[in-house]
Amino acid sequence: MRALHDVPAPAKLNLFLHITGRRPDGYHLLQSAFMLLDWQDTLHFERRTTASALTRKDLGAPLPADDLCLRAARALQRATGCTQGAHITVDKRIPAQAGMGGGSSDAASTLLALNRLWGLGLTRAQLQAIGVELGADVPFFLCGSNAWVEGIGDIILPLELPQALESAHFVVVKPEAGLDTKTIFSSPFLKRDSERATILDFAAAPKSFGRNDLQPVAQALCPEVEQAIEWLAAKGLQARMTGSGSAVFAQVAHAVDLLDAPAAWQVRMCKSLGVHPLGGWAQD
Repeated sequence: MRALHDVPAPAKLNLFLHITGRRPDGYHLLQSAFMLLDWQDTLHFERRTTASALTRKDLGAPLPADDLCLRAARALQRATGCTQGAHITVDKRIPAQAGMGGGSSDAASTLLALNRLWGLGLTRAQLQAIGVELGADVPFFLCGSNAWVEGIGDIILPLELPQALESAHFVVVKPEAGLDTKTIFSSPFLKRDSERATILDFAAAPKSFGRNDLQPVAQALCPEVEQAIEWLAAKGLQARMTGSGSAVFAQVAHAVDLLDAPAAWQVRMCKSLGVHPLGGWAQD
């Protein structure tokens, strides 16, 4: 096998996000329900015969020079001693600084694709151990399904029957302004003492459960977050922010007129995914 083309990297929504504490090393402890979304990046991989041949080309929005795709590839080489390389082409569609996990999803799809392209045979758990060093959301995108996530993002419980999430449609709005995750998590005003919940608590009312503890800080830093929520509220939709923002979302049961959105916003009708499109690319 010399190439893998049209490899998807889907976005995610945090249906809720609670901060339940903080570890002595400064990492925050969270609880959240992650749902996969059909807003996605697309990656292409061509195998190279030397480990130093790791390159990337951007087709969509330009990425930083040392982005998560290249970092994931190098981490996989280090973990396995692999002497092969790759040329990675990225069609970037998921907006940055949105709280939708685009970079983490790209990293996860890179690990899955190169594990296959390089013939490494790593299990899902082995890939997740590499992924957690790249970013808190990477292990989720490797798990293969929607999930209940705890700890620092390393405790992942797939939401399967009877707690499986029903298919849903969402309006997702990414304002022009973005938000830096580190800035929000370092805020002295961030709520860090939410009571612990259970999957059963969430499963009883998944559409309305909880809140996003990061949202008040995000709204103070980025007024567009509140403007997007108010714009959706004017359409009769109850919205909240995903992740550390600045994207917000609202579940919908019918078509919604989105033509009056500000020109600088990215607004899309999206559908949830029950499983990751690459869910079968790693063995448990």
